[in-house]
Amino acid sequence: MYIIASFEQSIYLELAISSLEQHEIARHQILAVPLDKRKEERKLFDTIHQADGYSLFDVAAVIGTCFMLLGAIYGMILQWGPILWGLIGLAAGLILGTLLKLLFIKKQSKTLKRSISTEVFLMVHCLEEQRKMVEEILWDNLALGVGKLKE
Repeated sequence: MYIIASFEQSIYLELAISSLEQHEIARHQILAVPLDKRKEERKLFDTIHQADGYSLFDVAAVIGTCFMLLGAIYGMILQWGPILWGLIGLAAGLILGTLLKLLFIKKQSKTLKRSISTEVFLMVHCLEEQRKMVEEILWDNLALGVGKLKE
């Protein structure tokens, strides 16, 4: 049976490995795989082949529509008329919405860099009788997640 856990790179990972070795799990039964972090930044614009879930123009479209509607309504009483004020409102809303979304993405990317991320996967080959003990050791040493795989 294989027990797979994810950890942050910390002293708790080392404590988990040493605790497993003290409980008669041999060193050759433990595999720790560190993950490389992404080096390039996320792209702002989605393509047909790749989308990351961030849409740059959703907020801009909503705010642009609201401003266009307000421009058309108040354009009835203003000098240039509802069509021109509707277009002015649309342009202002699109610009404001795009700027707001860019600020939101920039702020969110800073907080994502500080959030907990899985950095090391630990795989332990053990007997069925040792499963509960291995899981307890991993959870006690702050594993982010634990999974089981039967042979």
